[in-house]
Amino acid sequence: MANEAISTLNGLIETLKDGQEGFKNAASNVKDPQVKSVFQEFSQQRAQLANELQAQVQRIGGEPEKTGSATAAAHRGWINLKSALGGGEKSILNEAERGEDVAVKAYEKALKEKLSPDVEGVVRRQYGQVKQAHDRVKALRDSWK
Repeated sequence: MANEAISTLNGLIETLKDGQEGFKNAASNVKDPQVKSVFQEFSQQRAQLANELQAQVQRIGGEPEKTGSATAAAHRGWINLKSALGGGEKSILNEAERGEDVAVKAYEKALKEKLSPDVEGVVRRQYGQVKQAHDRVKALRDSWK
């Protein structure tokens, strides 16, 4: 049970680290101050969520993931950001939303795993925050001309 939980949490940590990096890159490449501020906020949020999960992994006796994914497949969510950067705010928002879709799905998958009630509580609360971030990015994108 602990090994499954550690593996699940480490997968979420990678996803969060990818998002942290993705939002940071996106923030430094958009001109609009509101979009920049939202991206910076979500980059910091992802760092905090990852730290919280790293502490959970240590608490259950595991070695927490420290970095984002090294594999291209796991980078899927943010991989097109580089090509979007030339396309202005709208295309960056599109990529950010795609990255957020990946994060939401990762949490939904994690919540189907067998986790202890305390770990599941943390994952469920974080899922709510990630879902809210996703919806804000989507609303921003939809409002963009």
